[in-house]
Amino acid sequence: MNNYFSILRNTTLFCGIQEQELSAMLDCLGATRRSYPKGSYLLRAGDPLSLLGVVISGAVFILREDFWGNRTILSKVQPGEMFGETYACLGCSASVSVQADSDCTVLWLDVHRVATSCSSACSFHTHLIQNLLRAMAEKNLQLTGKLQITSQRSLREKILSYLSAQSQLAGSPAFTIPFSRQQLADYLAVDRSALSSALGKLRDEGILEFHRNQFRLNAR
Repeated sequence: MNNYFSILRNTTLFCGIQEQELSAMLDCLGATRRSYPKGSYLLRAGDPLSLLGVVISGAVFILREDFWGNRTILSKVQPGEMFGETYACLGCSASVSVQADSDCTVLWLDVHRVATSCSSACSFHTHLIQNLLRAMAEKNLQLTGKLQITSQRSLREKILSYLSAQSQLAGSPAFTIPFSRQQLADYLAVDRSALSSALGKLRDEGILEFHRNQFRLNAR
């Protein structure tokens, strides 16, 4: 577990927790570490969930899939980020699936041990509860941002809204997005061919340049 302490200490959930406290904390929280191969499902919609996951290597997708297998990517969770906390806190079944985008390792934590002080009255627990609330608030902002993007009326507006947000996040007109072309289509809930065509038109108009998942926005 020590190999992952540097990652965990830089997460919102464990922010401000001293390294010497971390090992004891993970024992207190019932932490278990599991590895998953690329493409495998960590969780399927309908599964009951009482644990929250923290990605410590690789990445996972949060997906919504319909009866016919069509999928929409809600988010990509990368090292240091967590998932499943809302369902675990509510004690309800998940309405989304979680799939490994690459070989990955996840640290699973008992959410009830995270959210309530233990009988040992560990000094870090109050801090941890505050961090959990902050992390959930940040996740809510991310989902609100996605809603603003996908609620745009046209495919062109969706693309420009997403790329603009990524540029602002990177602090540069040149940036790399975390999705392949098919994954971006799934994230925006659009057809891949239509996405590729729209990107080509935007490039022809001089609005942007791209190579695979690397983009540059140009001033209009």
